Amino acid sequence: MRKSPQIGTKIDAVFKSTTALFAAATIGALGIFALPNDAQAQDKTVKIGFVTFLSGGAAGPFGVPARNAAELLIQSINAGTLPGPYNTAGIGGASIDPIFVDENSKQKNADYLKLVEKDAVDMVVGYISSGSCKAIAPEAEKAQKLTILFDCGTPQIFEEIVTDPKYTFRTGGHATMDNVAAARYLAQTGTATATIAGINQNYAWGQDSWRDFSASIAQINSGSEVATEQFPKIYAGQYGSEISALLTSKPDVIHSSFWGGDMEAFIIQGSARGVFERSKVVLTTGETAMHRLGAQLPDGTVIGARGPHGDLAPESELNDWFRKAYFDRFGTLPTYPSYKMAQALLGVKAAADKAGNTDQDAIINALKGLEWEGPSGTVSMALANGHQAIQDTAYGTYKYDKDSGKASLVDVVRFAAECVNPPAGVTSIDWINGGFEGANCE
Repeated sequence: MRKSPQIGTKIDAVFKSTTALFAAATIGALGIFALPNDAQAQDKTVKIGFVTFLSGGAAGPFGVPARNAAELLIQSINAGTLPGPYNTAGIGGASIDPIFVDENSKQKNADYLKLVEKDAVDMVVGYISSGSCKAIAPEAEKAQKLTILFDCGTPQIFEEIVTDPKYTFRTGGHATMDNVAAARYLAQTGTATATIAGINQNYAWGQDSWRDFSASIAQINSGSEVATEQFPKIYAGQYGSEISALLTSKPDVIHSSFWGGDMEAFIIQGSARGVFERSKVVLTTGETAMHRLGAQLPDGTVIGARGPHGDLAPESELNDWFRKAYFDRFGTLPTYPSYKMAQALLGVKAAADKAGNTDQDAIINALKGLEWEGPSGTVSMALANGHQAIQDTAYGTYKYDKDSGKASLVDVVRFAAECVNPPAGVTSIDWINGGFEGANCE
């Protein structure tokens, strides 16, 4: 574990066409096969279906930022204006033709099949909710359609739901990383964990998050006890009874994997009743609320971003470009859903460019086990036989400057991917309960 610094020619068309024709003729005469050039890339398209929340409580903090990032990246990829090594037009010689679908639907499987069968997309990139991913992953394997899960977190996807994937990939780390790192952060910063409590949504994401966090704390501090476990229904919005239980149990630490509107509602309701003053609160997805809530988010709250995203992203030319381009276009900084969408699209581009085309099997073979650089650093498809990503992650403590009106993270600690992710072939909970065997935290 290591401390991390605070993160913060146009060519004439006729000439270009003539040059391309001359080059093609020359190459043809030499008998050499050439990959599509930028001009040719505009004549070929690859149709991608994007699924994210475009309505409902998850749209504002999650779905719309993800869609915004997709629009920005698609435009930049098609134009070839990304920083290197992504500064060639298109993916595998083809420009991206997007279709956007609202994840806030009661017929997710039908929407997916419409994309595959009626819209005839070449691949699908999407899904924020773990419930959506649990439903779609088997559907993708059955439909034999390349599907990139860009955000959802439950480790169940490749540990229980689809144990031998071919068509399904996830380009972001799963929730075990978030919760092991949260436990390690508390230990690293000397936070008392004699008693812990959880308030998490009552479905796969919340259940798995609390399981992994509480099990990790038990490994790090064998004397720790669970004061209370609260599992309200997802999108409940009102948490009066759960907050009362937290206040009554008086835990040292409160863990929550709430996201989107649920998280913001808990912050506002909990802070009004003194929850954040009496206990150290850990919000594993809290980064999305930092700049939305500002002073409403109490100082001292431990903040995660489901990876080294947003204010926790490392310094790089690509990250600098992404933050500036996103802010210039949308008037706000990108949060982790934006980063994770960008990460997914750059993974697809890296795989397609490596394959030299957009043939589905070629992209699958290239993406399997691939490593590439995103705005958040290195991404490695290291788990689930090359279908599940791991990456470094980080946590920090929230601080709001009332004079400047700026939110920031202090006491940031970065964790290596191999420190907070299970090794290949071992399930998350077995790895945690086995004492994190093989973890490399140097």
